[in-house]
Amino acid sequence: MSFLPPRPEEGDVLPASKTCLRKCWVGKFSEVKECSDFFLEGTTPSLPGILVGGTVKDPDRYKPICQKYKNSYRFATLYDTTNKIPVFSAYTFTGPFKGERPDTWMIEPQLNMINNNINDNSEMILDEGEDPYPNQAGNNDYRGNMEEKKLSRGHLFPCSHAHDQGTEDSTFTLTNIVPQKDTFNSGSWNKMECKVRNTLKDNCKDANNNIKAYVVTGAVPSTNNTLNNRVNIPDLLWTAYCCYNNKKKTWIAKAHWGENKEDVKEKNKKQNTLPSETLAKLYEKLSEHYPGVQVFPDKCSVDIPKTLRLVGGDVLMDEDVHDHCVYDDDCVCSSVGIKGHYLPVV
Repeated sequence: MSFLPPRPEEGDVLPASKTCLRKCWVGKFSEVKECSDFFLEGTTPSLPGILVGGTVKDPDRYKPICQKYKNSYRFATLYDTTNKIPVFSAYTFTGPFKGERPDTWMIEPQLNMINNNINDNSEMILDEGEDPYPNQAGNNDYRGNMEEKKLSRGHLFPCSHAHDQGTEDSTFTLTNIVPQKDTFNSGSWNKMECKVRNTLKDNCKDANNNIKAYVVTGAVPSTNNTLNNRVNIPDLLWTAYCCYNNKKKTWIAKAHWGENKEDVKEKNKKQNTLPSETLAKLYEKLSEHYPGVQVFPDKCSVDIPKTLRLVGGDVLMDEDVHDHCVYDDDCVCSSVGIKGHYLPVV
């Protein structure tokens, strides 16, 4: 007599299966079901020349990683071993969590194979700061001229979107990091991440009224701009989400992007705001680099009618251009004086 394991609750981290006991970078994300679940309907983005129909076009260069930490899958990353930055990271948002940010960084041991010998450690490990890694960025790569170039470590899967401490810790793997202009990272990009978090929390609920959204965040590499002559400094960062809204009984999707350059403060604002755009606009922008790009299945591509933009009497949080909050690393909004008026802390 056999017993089935209990059905996971919404927001549970998926335990690692036997499929990935030894190797957590795979030929296709679909090879590991728990990994493909980070994509809506198991459908990976289509980036012509890189990833099409779930198949990597240059498997020697691009590595699909099922990011595993403490024996559980946390998110998925397509990693560029030439530029030593992620192409994208994909994850499900199932609600916010306020934890503690770790002060250490991790790497993916499977990218350090020598003569095709698989490392027995099957999940991300602490970077011990040894010699430069041949196929990925290490902690030492993010030292040196970081301050001179005014750069910081930018998360693709932001730790503020994690739903528990283990997942938050897992975002501190360098396979989820790109060199990002410091004022951009802490300014308009951080503000966008926090506004999107609030949007997903309030508007993305499935038929069981559980919070769930699919998010993909990526980086477009530069031609020849590098950190320490090893790590590509991307020209553009982009992100998109798609989720079901059980009140309106429809799928909603939005996108944001920004050039990886220093924020220039807008008049009367202490933090710039990245505009909220449709998926169609994002595809138009990314087609400059990946002609024919598609991030989500077609059900997400329908623009949101104006009647659906009002949720609880307000516009979607990430569309609110009048939000003058200054957000910290934990997405806490501080009161900001604008011409003598003060906004409440939320």
